[in-house]
Formats: sequence, structure tokens, C-alpha cells
Amino acid sequence: MTVAVIQFGGSNCDRDTVQALAHLGIDAELVWHEDGLPEDTTGVVLPGGFSYGDYLRAGAMAARSPIMDEVREAADAGTPVLGICNGAQIGCESSLTPGAFTTNESARFQCERVHLRVENADTPWTDHFEEGEVVEFPIAHGEGRYEIDDERLEELEADDRVLFRYCDEDGEVSPEANPNGSKHSIAGVTGEHESVAVLMPHPERVSLPDIGRTDGQGVLRAFAE
Repeated sequence: MTVAVIQFGGSNCDRDTVQALAHLGIDAELVWHEDGLPEDTTGVVLPGGFSYGDYLRAGAMAARSPIMDEVREAADAGTPVLGICNGAQIGCESSLTPGAFTTNESARFQCERVHLRVENADTPWTDHFEEGEVVEFPIAHGEGRYEIDDERLEELEADDRVLFRYCDEDGEVSPEANPNGSKHSIAGVTGEHESVAVLMPHPERVSLPDIGRTDGQGVLRAFAE
């Protein structure tokens, strides 16, 4: 398969993502957003970074690039689509997933490692984990606080579409373990199709054995399977 890692002006985790996928034996290529999706695309990653300098709102301008119409069509056809950090913001702004990401509760940029609890292990993005398992991913964002209205939150929870929650190393969810103030400590969700997901932490940064932990491989393996 060929995973298209889409580059927008300001993307900066695109090459990291290609390397992480290649390590897992997954063919991936960088695709400039103005060029459109290649015909052989069988997966899409919206990578992290600061598309268009986060002007207006993080991800708002990239979400209006014509390529996102193609991404939505691909998602509707069952193509796996993953948005990471800025890509998660783009995904929400594009209505691939519900809710929105906004300014951290601390009102500052945060770059640190966090613990995540696997909430649903029955999705392509989490089936290499056990439900309730605690993993460790890095975050690097200023607008990572997940917000959603109460009615849609209730639907999201009822449909078991929360992938990860911020927690402590023992798996306890609490305000102290929530780095950005996300509603219900949510760190990642799926769209209406479980083949579409967004998450604020970076799985590609914990996927190469040479640089430390490999917890993120479990997410990226979805593209191979």
C-alpha cells in the first residue's frame, strides 16, 4: 500500500512520519497539498507541525485546501486516515472527526511526555494494545485542549469512539494528569468510520527503537493491516 503523508506550508513532522512508517515496512510518500492525492493512495496521514503558522486557528487554513475534499472522499470510501497533532486539528476543522482543539488550559506551549490509557482496543488504531493499557507518548502543542459540546460528547462516549485518555502512570484519569485541560481527558477519537482517527500526542516520535520507546508503533501498524 502507499500512505500519502500530506505536506502543508508549515508541516514539520512529515519526514518523521515517513521514517516511522518505513521502519514498519509500510510504503509512504510525501505529498504536497497542491498536488492532490496520488491515484494509488491507500492511506493518509495529516502530520504534525504548524500549518500556515496557526493563523486564524490551528489547522483552519489547511482544512480549506482542495486536497482535503479528496481526503474526505477517501475517508468515506474506507481509506484509513490519521491526523496527528496539527493534523488532528486539521481533521477536526475538516469535520473528519467531531469536536475541536483549542488553546491549552495553561495558555502556553507544552512539550513533554505523557501517559495515555487505551480506552477502546477494538479499532484499527488500537488493536495492538489491551483495553486499559497505559502507554507513553510525547506531546508538543499550544492548542491541544479537546473541546466538544455535551450532546456530542455523550454520543461519542456512547459509541465508544474515544481512543485514548490522558492519565498518570498507573492509569488513573485526573485533572492533574491532564496536560492541556481536554474535556474528559480525551487525547484521541475516531470519526464516524473507525478507519478515521485524530490524536494530539505523537505516535511517530515513539516508533523507532534507536531513539527510545516504541509505544507508537501500535497506532501506525493500522496502515499495514
